[in-house]
Amino acid sequence: MPHPSLRPRLKDGETLFTAWSTTPDPLVAEFVARAGFDAVTMDMQHGTHTTESMIRGVGAITLAGKPAGVRIPVGRFEMASHALDCGACLVIAPMVNSVADAKAFAAAMKFPPLGERSWGPTRVLALHGIASPQTYLETCNEDTLAIAMIETRAAQAALDDILAVDGIDGVFVGPSDFSIAMSGGAKVDASNPEMLRAAEEVAAKTARAGKFPCTLAITPEAARRSRDLGFRLIALASDVLYITTGAKTMLGEARRSS
Repeated sequence: MPHPSLRPRLKDGETLFTAWSTTPDPLVAEFVARAGFDAVTMDMQHGTHTTESMIRGVGAITLAGKPAGVRIPVGRFEMASHALDCGACLVIAPMVNSVADAKAFAAAMKFPPLGERSWGPTRVLALHGIASPQTYLETCNEDTLAIAMIETRAAQAALDDILAVDGIDGVFVGPSDFSIAMSGGAKVDASNPEMLRAAEEVAAKTARAGKFPCTLAITPEAARRSRDLGFRLIALASDVLYITTGAKTMLGEARRSS
């Protein structure tokens, strides 16, 4: 099994959807991976994933045939390297508000000379069936994606410089936090028109820089809107919503009078 990468499909202009995993159980991550998503991303920032569940989840997702992603906690760039060592191919870093943040994240994600990632492919070689460590060293910088989250006015102001950092492969607009920033802390509203205009500008600048615009959408309607705004990797809702929506739909149909 080769090391999976979303890069070729994104470069070809496809719009891809990643599931969003918040539940620290590898079986849930595996079931979601088999549901048709292009990838599954585990959330260690606001979800309940731990280091152990991340490691087990990466294996379950990969063995289900999909690329595994991880959103690390704020500022935990060493966790990015660890996620890659365990077999993840996509890492999202929240609250990247400056060039310094972006450089620290890229350094943790990429091997020299592009970055400063330390060598230690603990799990990834066996998980992906990579026979030669040298092959992994030569291909990993290209195969893995370092995605910096843009969700504050500071990050918005520094966007051009963040995009110029070698080793940053794309940016991810966090619509909830971005809407809080746009409203001066007054409310969270992922459909805020000002936020959507700003998000569209972020997507356009990112694409012009030759990098990948990403975001999260809570509903299918919001996902279609994000696609129309120019986003190419879209995280859709969460595993909790998949389970509760499916359960409510099935129960409603079972109780419906014929």
